[in-house]
Amino acid sequence: QVQLVESGGGLVQPGGSLRLSCAASGIGFSIYTMGWYRQVPGKQRELVAQITSDGSTDYPGSVKGRFTISRDNAKNTVYLQMNSLDSEDTAVYYCKAALYRTAYWGKGTLVTVSS
Repeated sequence: QVQLVESGGGLVQPGGSLRLSCAASGIGFSIYTMGWYRQVPGKQRELVAQITSDGSTDYPGSVKGRFTISRDNAKNTVYLQMNSLDSEDTAVYYCKAALYRTAYWGKGTLVTVSS
């Protein structure tokens, strides 16, 4: 049974930082492309960071320079370090594992940026 379990969300003040974690089980983690997505009500889910099996990373312009994705294959875990957070980063953040046409999703963790 495949499971992706996100953690680390919560309330943070503008300008603050959070680190999200996603622990995977039931998959050959090291060969999967791992991604972090976010979604706010009424909007489409959007990619915020991706890391391939060989460690290549990709970010949209909205988070580049503020967010950093990393992975620890020994722990089957992917991380998202988020710095300089602002209110527009408020969303539910989801972890995704993808390999060819197969994709698995976690249930999400809520990040709220507010003073």
